[in-house]
Amino acid sequence: MAKRLLLVEDEPGLVLTLSDLLTAEAYEVETAGDGQTALDLASQDDFSLIILDVMLPIKNGFDVCRDLRQKGIRTPVLMLTARGQLADKVLGLKLGADDYLTKPFEPPELLARVEALLRRVSTEHPGSASQFKFGSVTVDFRTTQVRFRGRLVELSAREYQLLCYFIQNSGTTLSREQLLREVWDYEAEVQTRTVDVHVALLRQKLETDPKNPVHFLTVRGLGYRFVDHAE
Repeated sequence: MAKRLLLVEDEPGLVLTLSDLLTAEAYEVETAGDGQTALDLASQDDFSLIILDVMLPIKNGFDVCRDLRQKGIRTPVLMLTARGQLADKVLGLKLGADDYLTKPFEPPELLARVEALLRRVSTEHPGSASQFKFGSVTVDFRTTQVRFRGRLVELSAREYQLLCYFIQNSGTTLSREQLLREVWDYEAEVQTRTVDVHVALLRQKLETDPKNPVHFLTVRGLGYRFVDHAE
């Protein structure tokens, strides 16, 4: 069955180009030209992935992404932005985006990002147990829900995937390059800063004291290590 993608873009020429590109790769593509329409469609229909431009009429991409996550919709979001500032990219990730691509970009790069996100979404949940607990956190692999002190925590699909990979490799020191390769599925043109940002977000959401983490540990000069108990 073809993967259904929602392309949210207000430039007609780019909509046509990207729609043709994705359709040629056997994706089923639906489009929206403004943020409110995109939010309505994503809230009502089941999509495998949302390609979301930042600069949109009525409601911008940041607001759309935030509203989707607040509604509990975990569909992976790839944000398209003409902005190059790190702050904008970090903001998108904090609001729940799973990846970003800066305009202008080459078609093969877009396809690589889409394929990587879809592969990660289809990855089986780690382990045979339905739940995993560490500290004050409970991860339910059947529902993909994560709770901290009993309260539901909103994680982007990428944050959840990173968390699952950490759990799979508990106690093992993982380099940034390894995390990029295994969680992001590609190595080129992705900075290790991306890993740092996502680990920082997991700490903010799942550590009692994010500035002094006891589960998501930095191994200086090497990378990160997850432990399910305080060291």
